[in-house]
Amino acid sequence: MAVRFPFARTLCLALALAAAGLAPAVAQQVEPPGKQKKLPEAPAKLPKVDRGKNLDFLFGALKAAPDEASAKHVEARIWAIWLQTPSDTAALLMSRAKTAVDAKKIDVAIKLLDSVIKLRPDYIEAWNRRATLYYMQNDYGRSLADIQQVLVREPRHFGALAGLGMIMQEVGDEKRALDAYRKALAVNPHLEKIPDQVKALTEKVEGRDI
Repeated sequence: MAVRFPFARTLCLALALAAAGLAPAVAQQVEPPGKQKKLPEAPAKLPKVDRGKNLDFLFGALKAAPDEASAKHVEARIWAIWLQTPSDTAALLMSRAKTAVDAKKIDVAIKLLDSVIKLRPDYIEAWNRRATLYYMQNDYGRSLADIQQVLVREPRHFGALAGLGMIMQEVGDEKRALDAYRKALAVNPHLEKIPDQVKALTEKVEGRDI
């Protein structure tokens, strides 16, 4: 499927994100470009959490997690807080959007997410889900714009950071992809496969140590 936005416009938006300090980082299970058409998402099963749970505490626990199992538990709690819907209406629209995606009605899902964002622009997961759908359609310009909205509201959102890194890698901007992956690891040192991505890109972008 062809990219809807001109390549130059995509890179301009990426540069704008970088200038704003949002040229970013990475997260879970990133595959080489072309092998996966899905941005990182929350685990299928999430724990119940209190809305008032302190994210700062959880991010601290994520960095300090002694092993992968502990890190995944903390990560799931962070996702659970992000996914909590701010109203019953937003919850209904998000549910319908998921149903539409499952039925491969991506355009319908995007319109439903448009409604969520219009209703509750502070709900970052609506922006993040819509970024994912735009990415699946190869609409990198709009995906990057939504990722920016996520990161403005939550700069530590490793799912959005991962998506930004993946897009940068796909459009051939390996330096910004590397920056993104490194930022993601700074947020969550236990991300899967990202160290390998960083190693490979470091050798390509910065060369091997002599």
